[in-house]
Amino acid sequence: MNIKITGTGSYIPSTIEKNENFHNHEFLNSDGSLIKHPNEVIVKKFKAITGISERRYAKEHLNSSDLGFFAAERAIDDAKIDPETIDYIIVAHNFGDVKHNTIQSDLLPSLASRIKHSLRIKNPKCVAIDILFGCPGWVEGVIQAKAYIKSGMAKRCLVIGTETLSRVVDKHDRDAMIFSDGAGATIIETTDNDGGILAHETASFTYDEAYYLYFGKSNKQETVNDTRYIKMDGRKIYEFALTNVPQAMKTCLDSSGVSISEVKKIFIHQANEKMDEAILERFYKLYNLEAPEHVMPMSIHKLGNSSVATIPTLLDLVKRNQLENHELNAEDVIIFASVGAGMHINAIVYKY
Repeated sequence: MNIKITGTGSYIPSTIEKNENFHNHEFLNSDGSLIKHPNEVIVKKFKAITGISERRYAKEHLNSSDLGFFAAERAIDDAKIDPETIDYIIVAHNFGDVKHNTIQSDLLPSLASRIKHSLRIKNPKCVAIDILFGCPGWVEGVIQAKAYIKSGMAKRCLVIGTETLSRVVDKHDRDAMIFSDGAGATIIETTDNDGGILAHETASFTYDEAYYLYFGKSNKQETVNDTRYIKMDGRKIYEFALTNVPQAMKTCLDSSGVSISEVKKIFIHQANEKMDEAILERFYKLYNLEAPEHVMPMSIHKLGNSSVATIPTLLDLVKRNQLENHELNAEDVIIFASVGAGMHINAIVYKY
């Protein structure tokens, strides 16, 4: 029994927020003091490190569950299936629905229930569940879908990653420029075709690392005390990722029985261009190799970091030949890998 991705879909919001739009922001240090450099310098340095020149924000009337619904519709259409035959809807996110200009996360009902409702699926045995696993949430959702299918609990799953991070960022924090909105979805099911999920690897590092990403106060001290925003220790995350993600990828690839020479594409969570390039380089160095050209597609330059949505969105773009120098062909071996809040890491080796 092979377990494969039979349909993909994504939703990329139409509102473009360019780097120049941050030139008039009031950026502050964590202690509330004014950053001495001009904003033009701050933004230029940010672009050099992250690779991000613009990002996408959802329109004011749309929430995470709406974006996830749009992506799900496209994945269902791509797979050419009846949505009533879906056994599980697994939705990865971090903050639920956060309405525009509000500060409260809305998780009642779950986003999976909301998306199932929007899809108008009547079947009560289509189970709708959410998972909170940081940025690696979509990858973990695929791993969970595989487990459900292997156990006989399901034959077909819809796995979605959706997020509106623009609504939980501190506008006085330079890191706010990293985050964006978007959604990606996939149909995972049993198939007689060759390939599919060959191996997976997951780990949670919480002993010292659990709070590298967290909810904290605004850098602007006079902001309401009980309002919290997404915060991160970028240096620690960078060092953690470079130490642990390449090794997880190697462990996963080795357990798959596939040679690294067979790997055609590596889809890494779009968190930071420099970090992803360093992860790729270290991964290949574990095999005493140099990373080949065009093995790692990237969307962060134009789409920013949409957390759980980056990998399924990237997969959908490549599948639809919308990224230059990148395509997927039958029997290509690819790797998915992610790292994020928790701190969690995971990887999947997949034969297309």
